[in-house]
Amino acid sequence: MAERLLSSRDIPGRLREYETIYILRPDAPETTIAEVNKKIRGVIENNGGQLLKVENWGKRRLAYEVRKHFKGTYLFWSYLGKAGLVDEVERNLKIADSVIRFYTVKLKENVDPSGKTSEVTDESFASASVPPPDEEDLAVGHRAAAASAVAAAGDD
Repeated sequence: MAERLLSSRDIPGRLREYETIYILRPDAPETTIAEVNKKIRGVIENNGGQLLKVENWGKRRLAYEVRKHFKGTYLFWSYLGKAGLVDEVERNLKIADSVIRFYTVKLKENVDPSGKTSEVTDESFASASVPPPDEEDLAVGHRAAAASAVAAAGDD
């Protein structure tokens, strides 16, 4: 990555705090999710960034059709990095075929990295590759359980 010029607001030794959410194809297997996560983690760490949090929000319905998909697997990342890190992260997300959408927000400038603790362990990072149950399947399951409870109550 080419070194970007720092802003006049940047204080040496301080980083910026970012959040990135990216959406993978709904049919992406756990191995694909793990590969994309590993790639993005490598980009962040190799460019002087610090990973704070990684969460797999699971399969959710999209607000509108994106690349012929109505659902997607959402992943949330929180990290610290220098100016230019987001460009490299987003460049790698564009290259990944399984990523259908991404969005990054800068939360704060001039964050002291020693004041932020990482919630990411090897176990939590590995669990981010395993999506939780689909929200729609859960809703259908709750409706089916409620209907069977009503039917059982009606039989009494």
